[in-house]
Amino acid sequence: MYTHLKTHLQQELNAIKEAGLYKDERILSSPQGVFIEVKGRRVINMCANNYLGLSNHPAIVSAAKAALDRRGYGMSSVRFICGTQDIHKELEQRLSSFLNMEESILYTSCFDANTGLFETLLDERDAILSDELNHASIIDGIRLCKAKRLRFRHMDMNDLEERLKEATDSRFRLVATDGVFSMDGDVAPLRDICTLAERYDAIVMVDDSHATGFFGPNGRGSIEHCGVEGKVDIITSTLGKAMGGATGGFTSSTKEIVSFLRQRSRPYLFSNTLAPMVVAATIEALNLTERGVDLREHLSMNTTYFREEITRLGFDVRKGVHPIVPIMTGEAALASELASSLFEEGVYVAAFSYPVVPKGQARIRVQISAAHTKSDLDFVLDKFGKAGKALHIL
Repeated sequence: MYTHLKTHLQQELNAIKEAGLYKDERILSSPQGVFIEVKGRRVINMCANNYLGLSNHPAIVSAAKAALDRRGYGMSSVRFICGTQDIHKELEQRLSSFLNMEESILYTSCFDANTGLFETLLDERDAILSDELNHASIIDGIRLCKAKRLRFRHMDMNDLEERLKEATDSRFRLVATDGVFSMDGDVAPLRDICTLAERYDAIVMVDDSHATGFFGPNGRGSIEHCGVEGKVDIITSTLGKAMGGATGGFTSSTKEIVSFLRQRSRPYLFSNTLAPMVVAATIEALNLTERGVDLREHLSMNTTYFREEITRLGFDVRKGVHPIVPIMTGEAALASELASSLFEEGVYVAAFSYPVVPKGQARIRVQISAAHTKSDLDFVLDKFGKAGKALHIL
């Protein structure tokens, strides 16, 4: 049978390549950072989720090494059997305090947090209202749930209200949204969402992976940025971006919701616990995050400067205030060619095309870090200008 499947897969892969949609993986031979080594070359990294520049911070590396000696390599078990150390509870408590939520529960990734959320809390008597551009993990989590699924147009509050009216007969209604949408860098209108949720007696869930730790005055994410702390019922997020950049995720919510997730959430019950060194390193990352006013301010300045200058060059840039800066090319092949040209000039970026983004909306997604200097950004802007002209984008 595999002969037939092999032929089919080869044809599909060839079609992906011919459409300019094939995604090659470039192998890093260095730690994550502002400068990385790829294919034997030292290039400036402009496409990592390393928002605060903590991925290879000495204090975080030191905390991981110390935990490896004191706590061991892995837990070899799930949480409720023999896979919980005191530092796992400490990190959960610290996250709850940081986000001003009652309790938190750790997962091996935010993907697992999202896939373990909806089917645990809701059933066929309920309804989930989901922004059409939500992250794949939210979409997959909703697919696992028997609740009625109602999509609303991206950040369209009139459409959300219509869907809420449509769901009035449901037992529970849950509005699910990204806090910051990863491909566009746009921030969900959480104040309006919470207002509608209160009007229609709905629960609000926010995946804040691209905001936790650096967005908002104190780094508490899009919820703080939008001024709706205390109004969002469920927050899911990652430890693998601004918070040290390793792995892991969590859900923060009420005591009752978190307690129920511990009893019934399948990715939590049937997956190994986060490695102790990741937990200890994340606690140190949280320490740095809570003291990181200078880092957040520098990131904000970098973001404003780069957005203004790349727009001034003439590129089609999605507007916003987030360090995710989408530079639109439209055509997938052109995005790929631009990324390749920039790499040859010492700038590492990634082209995004279908199915990661809709067809015809290919782009280069630049991500700014607090670790970038103005000189770094000027170098990148110069190379973008040259490549843009050579490819007749500008």
